Amino acid sequence: MFENIRLSFQGIFGHKLRSFLTMLGIIIGIAAIIAIVSTIKGTNDQIKNNLVGSGDNLVAVNLSMGGYTINPGEGMNLENIPVINGNMLNEMKELKGVQDVSIYHSTDMYGSIFYKNKSADGIKLFGSDNNYLDINNYQITAGRKFVADDFDKIRNVCIIDRNAAQSFFEGENPVGKTIEIKGTPFVVAGVVDKNEDFEPVINSPEEWYTYYGDENGGFILVPDSAWPEIVSYDQPYQVIVKAKTTEAMSEAGKNVEEYLNGFINTGRSRENDENTIKYKRENTLEKVKQLQELSNTTSQQLIWIASISLLVGGIGVMNIMLVSVTERTREIGLKKALGARKRAVLGQFLTEAAVLTSLGGLLGVGAGIGLAYFISNLASVPVAISIPAIIISVAFSMLIGIIFGLIPSIKASNLNPIDALRYE
Repeated sequence: MFENIRLSFQGIFGHKLRSFLTMLGIIIGIAAIIAIVSTIKGTNDQIKNNLVGSGDNLVAVNLSMGGYTINPGEGMNLENIPVINGNMLNEMKELKGVQDVSIYHSTDMYGSIFYKNKSADGIKLFGSDNNYLDINNYQITAGRKFVADDFDKIRNVCIIDRNAAQSFFEGENPVGKTIEIKGTPFVVAGVVDKNEDFEPVINSPEEWYTYYGDENGGFILVPDSAWPEIVSYDQPYQVIVKAKTTEAMSEAGKNVEEYLNGFINTGRSRENDENTIKYKRENTLEKVKQLQELSNTTSQQLIWIASISLLVGGIGVMNIMLVSVTERTREIGLKKALGARKRAVLGQFLTEAAVLTSLGGLLGVGAGIGLAYFISNLASVPVAISIPAIIISVAFSMLIGIIFGLIPSIKASNLNPIDALRYE
């Protein structure tokens, strides 16, 4: 075997230009496949990071009606919606896939929040438990977090994010200042910001609104005990779930959704009624999978197209091996006259074909990686090199050599030694 490999390299380097041209189809095909797989994998990773985030693993379980998320308003029939208590919170935290749970209220506020005579549009108002900031990975940048007395004594205090601070206070220190929420004064206890460096890749105005549109105006957070004072009626909680891993997000969200809906007694006749209010998880990970499947379908089509180059390359290998057999007819005859068996001659030429295409595969991998990074720099497309794709590509190129080198090798092994020695 090693002698055959040595002879193969000797033959390849003895005809460098011919060998390179023979390998060119293999190089182009493998390079195209590596570049496609790398860019598609990078795109899939970007999709996952953009939609899921940088390791937050958060799933919102919101109240919905007719399949659409709602902010429960006054006058809605909410009598069947459970009041989430401490025991329920603890039980939800024990569900499979769940790491932590927080409960909150939310609503959009338009023209109802003022600092002195200044108002700001697009402010989101939340009323939450004391776990909300931690589970959402917010850190205090000024002032303090909520404390137990804020909830127990129903203090009118609030925490705002960086965007809301900029909208209302324009560089002033907000801590200790008083803002009015629907006519009720709340003292700013602290300012928060995201405790992460994650930034989604934005390629269009539509994507900017997808990732930042809702957050552009900022948010204000108040203790959930003070929430009825703002909205003037009892409102059921929404739930934010932190999964143990990104892969567990769907499972964790589903388990919490089913747990909460188990407390809603709608009756069989109304279970699928579109006017029935139920808890429904925001299946972000499923959206990721759908986008990735679309991306993978496109990549598979491109890979099949790129595989045509491998077919052409394989035909080129067969052609050059047939030429090699013809050129070395006398050599083959001499070997067989000295006692070489058909299997030995067959193995020599198969090894030479496999070494030729494997070398082309390795060169194609290098060219594919370079091409992937070139495309990335040219078109701002993310790249993630796939090690399995590299291994499969090299193995596949070797298989091409064996398949397309089989006919020339059989022809060489079947040569009659007498006729071969007399060949001119």
